[in-house]
Amino acid sequence: MDRHEEKVAVISERVKSFHSRGEKFRIYHGSTNTTRSTIRRKDNVVDTSSLDSVIKVDTESKTALAEPNVSMEKLLEACLSSGLMPLVVPEFRTITVGGAFAGTAGESSSFKHGIFDSTINSIEVVLADGGVIHASKTQNSDLLYGSAGACGTLGVVTLLEVELMDAKPYVELEHKSISSPDEAMTLLEHAFEDSSIDFVEGILFSPSSGVILTGRLISAPSPSTPIHRFTRPQDQHFYRHCEKLLHSSTARKSSQPITDVIPIRDYIFRYDRGCFWAAKYAFRYFGVPFNRITRFFLDPLMKASIMFQALHESGLAAQGIIQDVSFPVANAAQFVSYVGSRLDCYPLWLCPLRATAAEKIAGKSVGRSFGMGRDAPMDGKYVNVGVWCMAPSKSPEEFVRLNREIEGKVHELRGLKALYAHTYYTQDEFWSVYDKEGYDALRVKYQATGLPSVYDKVKVVVAEDKAEWKSDATFPMNLISMFKALFWNAGPFSGLYGVWRTIVSREYLLKDKIV
Repeated sequence: MDRHEEKVAVISERVKSFHSRGEKFRIYHGSTNTTRSTIRRKDNVVDTSSLDSVIKVDTESKTALAEPNVSMEKLLEACLSSGLMPLVVPEFRTITVGGAFAGTAGESSSFKHGIFDSTINSIEVVLADGGVIHASKTQNSDLLYGSAGACGTLGVVTLLEVELMDAKPYVELEHKSISSPDEAMTLLEHAFEDSSIDFVEGILFSPSSGVILTGRLISAPSPSTPIHRFTRPQDQHFYRHCEKLLHSSTARKSSQPITDVIPIRDYIFRYDRGCFWAAKYAFRYFGVPFNRITRFFLDPLMKASIMFQALHESGLAAQGIIQDVSFPVANAAQFVSYVGSRLDCYPLWLCPLRATAAEKIAGKSVGRSFGMGRDAPMDGKYVNVGVWCMAPSKSPEEFVRLNREIEGKVHELRGLKALYAHTYYTQDEFWSVYDKEGYDALRVKYQATGLPSVYDKVKVVVAEDKAEWKSDATFPMNLISMFKALFWNAGPFSGLYGVWRTIVSREYLLKDKIV
């Protein structure tokens, strides 16, 4: 812990210097899995990138102490070496412990344990005045719950205690075909009550074709069950594997589920290669055939971390529909049908979530995390719908209008957005969903009013791009702007630029001082 305390002391002094000058600052983590435009300057950041160590894995209490920039891959490896694993592990290797807590991260075990922040027992925070404080379920609990999902706007989290469970080396995965969104929701709702299941999710490939996947941790596979892997260049992308099994089942007209076995590491990070199914859109964008051979040779570019960076560098993040939203089970099928008819955006990911893991702390007061919003039932059962595809139009106005239409449907169906994704709410709309009064009170109590607010961090600014076309600039500037826009919207130029920038420089988040 001595080395950790030294790093925290440096961060504390840096924060104090901003506080003494009355200047706002941003936090630089060194990486991101957000889809929002996220640029920092060296003169306005607190650099926490050195906080990347697993301090301790305690086999008796089944907890791990981890610094916020510990990746899920690093955390999982540290825990597996002791026969343990986190209750919830987000699906990308480079998602960090702090990012999953400050943002919103659910996975196929979230139907049982809640989203990732529900599995955090305590945090250490450097407040905006430089003071260091601890928050747990029994001490400063309002800060613990208020920080969950608040995007780092109440202070700099420097240490987290993560709950763990017993691990096993394999996951036995059952593939059950479904023929409608309603059937999918029925099966997912039943899974909430099945204590024998460790993981559950769904993939819809079309309005009438999909699969529900239920997983159980096992010590060893039966000799007759095939073992599949998904982390090597020669392996299928996971969703393609599921689709292939679904088609083989349909061809046989079999209603019986298909079972296979996956090594635990391959299961946990099954979507990292190809970033769910984003690789499909990348191959289509560049006009490259999407087959086993091309996937093998381009595999180094298909990791989620690389694809996120290329998305930012190219500017294509502003052309993708990226909406991650959760609904009460009764309303989820209606949203799926709306998205399917409005966008034809398949596949769609379905992930059941408990709004909170209240049963783990029965008898004690449970706080409401910021990310749960102001009105979500604290013992509610939700289904998260992952909507990830390219926009049907490159028009900025149409793109914004479509995203706002989707957000209107989310609000109508009492849904909640994951704030790592694009957010087009007006300020009034945003605070009709989230608890502004409670959040503002926490910012005052913990001296965080000088930090950017959560709305400031998550909103998408759209006026600047339009202003370039509507400004009163001279003719040469308008002409340059016109040709620039034509260049970036034609063919794969912006994508090629993003790939090139990704290859030559990994420090895309941190820019030099602007003078």
